[in-house]
Amino acid sequence: MASHALILLQIIVLSSLAATAFSLSPYYYKNICPQALPTIKTLVEAAVYKERRMGASLLRLHFHDCFVNGCDASILLDPSPTIDSEKGALANQNSARGFEVIDEIKAEVDKICGRPVVSCADILAVAARDSVVALGGPSWKVRLGRRDSTTASRTQADIDIPSPLMDLPALINNFRNQGLNQRDLVALSGGHTIGFAQCLAFRGRIYNATNIDPSFAKERRATCPRTGGDTTLAPLDSTAARFDTAYFNSLVKQRGLLTSDQALFSGGSTDNLVNTYRLYPQVFRKDFAQSMIKMGNIKYLTGNQGQIRANCRMVNN
Repeated sequence: MASHALILLQIIVLSSLAATAFSLSPYYYKNICPQALPTIKTLVEAAVYKERRMGASLLRLHFHDCFVNGCDASILLDPSPTIDSEKGALANQNSARGFEVIDEIKAEVDKICGRPVVSCADILAVAARDSVVALGGPSWKVRLGRRDSTTASRTQADIDIPSPLMDLPALINNFRNQGLNQRDLVALSGGHTIGFAQCLAFRGRIYNATNIDPSFAKERRATCPRTGGDTTLAPLDSTAARFDTAYFNSLVKQRGLLTSDQALFSGGSTDNLVNTYRLYPQVFRKDFAQSMIKMGNIKYLTGNQGQIRANCRMVNN
């Protein structure tokens, strides 16, 4: 009888250890390669110092990665006979950027660590956090230990990455499909407090919308004509190089650049959250950090799943 109890106890302990071993941890690289995170931070800071816009681009890469089959660095894979690259998806084509910065980080981290031990998926997650901090935003403990995918899906990217044309119900449903709630939707959308959007993404709004400040629409039309100039950039809020709450202030004034931005303050269920974040910056910063951690937990690979790519752009041979 005692032996049966001992066996049962061993099974419980082993099951517990297995569960723990495959969960993410902020300290994953502490013993494997303690210089990994400081190296990423240094290179992200240098990239953002060189070009402030790069901070938003690196944040966006992590977001677009996680929304397509989880946070597995699939967005970084180049096209090949076996890879239907997500870089060709509607939301990424001629728009996603920062790949060279990730390449540089990967090369330097592997050099510091002596071998490829840091996944490209973890590099994306840490680079997103360090970009936000470099632009004055909050910090958080990034949970680490993800592995990299061996596949990508342009088709899935076209389905899962939220469109700038979405209304509120579509946005809520899109985020719900990823296990994210309305608070996550508004907090993560607040990432648009940094960065720019292309004319193609907001042309319909500035020429056709009724819930838009007329002077703002006129201002944006000056650089985004009805035809042509698709890639011309406009800031997502009035302080595009600084992480603050100007984004939420702009929504209340009907000066949201994208249809999906203004949808968050349009008489719907997220209006109160927009007002809360506008009036209480610390609440926004706290919720943004928590939602970033939550997003980073979407369908990650661990253990024997996937691989640690030697080159973020291609699957290991």
